[in-house]
Amino acid sequence: MQKLARALSAITAEPLLRVAMAPLFLALALVCLSPTSAAAELLLAVVPQLPPAVTHRQWRPLVERLAHDTGLPIQLRVYRSFDEFESDLNGGRPDLVYLNPYQQLVARRAQGYIPLVRDGSRLLSGVLVVRKDSPYQSVKDLDGRDIAFPDPNAFAASLYMRALLREREHIRFQARYLAGHGNVYRHTILGEVAAGGGVNVTLARERVQTRNELRILYETPGTPPHPLSAHPRVNKTTRAVLTAALLKLADSNNGRQLLADIEMPGPVPADQVRDYAALERLNLQRYATVSPPWP
Repeated sequence: MQKLARALSAITAEPLLRVAMAPLFLALALVCLSPTSAAAELLLAVVPQLPPAVTHRQWRPLVERLAHDTGLPIQLRVYRSFDEFESDLNGGRPDLVYLNPYQQLVARRAQGYIPLVRDGSRLLSGVLVVRKDSPYQSVKDLDGRDIAFPDPNAFAASLYMRALLREREHIRFQARYLAGHGNVYRHTILGEVAAGGGVNVTLARERVQTRNELRILYETPGTPPHPLSAHPRVNKTTRAVLTAALLKLADSNNGRQLLADIEMPGPVPADQVRDYAALERLNLQRYATVSPPWP
């Protein structure tokens, strides 16, 4: 418990990097650093937080814009399950990958993945929601109840949340995995579970009617959110060009919309030590497991 408390303190005390001139300097890098004309196709993999069709719809326009702006051939890959995604990730198959903070730790150890860019406009926090008219007023009231989560290996909504509920709040519960944040919120509203784990970002994107029927009972400390990372075989010049192009998107209305669609409305440079190293001390691997595919 003391290790967990120290880790939480380290994460919440870490300030977000705010470098006002970074987009300008990195935009210059986009001009000065040009990848080879015969560059090999880059595979960009995206963590399956949402159904594959939704992930494809949200990411394809940004990938096409990134390929256009950099001159790099980029192929998008989406997945039906965390297990399938993490198998590719641990094998080092994606050249570029959008992944949750816990997966970044694992991918760094296994393959040396380097975080390039993350959202700097907000922290990621897990939220435990109940029906608005629910009798549950404290997380202790959930002892012995069924709680829904989107996936065993979802970071803030599941891994981090389950660790806190067991190790800090000392409650027992039956975990149910429902393949998606939206499913968790809907099952909670229908009363099929006592509570459900999600994250602040996905809850905010739900319809007003859905949000109005839910109440946040518990929230995890905030952490830097999902990065877009590169395998170390992607050379330094190409990494700089990709980083510059992503940051530059924030300079236009169209670019900002593309970034908002992938939950990165305020891109900033990411850093392994500053942003994610403190998560190592949470020992979340104890709660990781093989995940079911999307139906």
